[in-house]
Amino acid sequence: MIMIKVCHMTSAHKSTDVRIFEKECVSLAKKEEYEVYLVAKGKSYESKNVHIVGIGTNNRGRISRMLFTAKDIYKKALEINADIYHFHDPELLPYGLKLKKKGKKVIFDSHENYSEQIKEKYYIPKFLRGFISKIFKSYESKVSKKIDGLIFPCPMFGKHPFEGRSKRCVYINNTPILEELYNKYEESEKDYSKPVVCYAGGLNYNRGITHLINACYKSGAKLILGGNFVPASYGEELKKTEEYECVDFRGYLNRDDILNMYKESTIGANVLLNVGQYAVLSNLSTKIYEFMSMGLPVISNDYPYAREVIEKYNFGIVVNSDNIDEIENAIKYLSENPKEAEEMGRNGRDAIKEHFNWSIDEKVLYDLYDDILK
Repeated sequence: MIMIKVCHMTSAHKSTDVRIFEKECVSLAKKEEYEVYLVAKGKSYESKNVHIVGIGTNNRGRISRMLFTAKDIYKKALEINADIYHFHDPELLPYGLKLKKKGKKVIFDSHENYSEQIKEKYYIPKFLRGFISKIFKSYESKVSKKIDGLIFPCPMFGKHPFEGRSKRCVYINNTPILEELYNKYEESEKDYSKPVVCYAGGLNYNRGITHLINACYKSGAKLILGGNFVPASYGEELKKTEEYECVDFRGYLNRDDILNMYKESTIGANVLLNVGQYAVLSNLSTKIYEFMSMGLPVISNDYPYAREVIEKYNFGIVVNSDNIDEIENAIKYLSENPKEAEEMGRNGRDAIKEHFNWSIDEKVLYDLYDDILK
């Protein structure tokens, strides 16, 4: 059998990233015809039939990463001489174009709508955000039209955000791998009358962290937070407040730590403020899928898709994430109605098993590769 070399590239994510490594690379490596490589920061090693090619570690800042780390990733990836290249970060767009000019098959996996997210970046002066967003989208469109495929997690404003800008557009959602959390669930007696709320990820104002802390404090709930505050000064200011007393802050959590956090919790909260792309996407946050996998009733920010899915499968409550009282009332409702909270948790697990899991999205990935390599 002639092996097809596949090379994934990331300058911003770790080589252990769940979407890139655990889902896409590992799934492709299960196919006999693919020899799979992942070029990323860090060390080189082999795992689950994937060849991780590290470029070493560095402490470069954001701008340096975009300029120099991306170039290092490209140079190392070029040495592999793969048949198909699959890149995951916007700073790699110029190198995707270079690879296409060299006759390679190229896919851009756009994890977010970056032109929209630029408008919300705190480190870019407000008066420049719109201009930079427009320039970026123009260049992104130029590259997208020339490469072979575009992946995005879900519809946005009811359509693929790259529709008309790429010859092949597919959706590959951030649904969970059943073996990772769902199959590790252990039924236990949770005391829903003593609410323990959890959230792990990027901790910033737009993720609704301030409102969540205030709501947990008012409702008498414990809040477990994992991740890093961005910027760090935001976390320092929160820690000075009276409301922060309810927080059990655990910093960066590996996957085992996250599993244990879910086992300790009675509620999973994801109350992003409805800014940028968050309110117009037709999917659920990765965090919500994880809460569902672990049988936790969910409190989610209210946007059309979340409201539709949560009402259909009855696994949680949607709230106006700008309204601390609504979040507080949702926590109280679940703690005062433990049987209903438990039932919501079961409903979430049922929905994951039947409708929202990686085995479904994995087939879309296979089909895309088959189409491009025809």
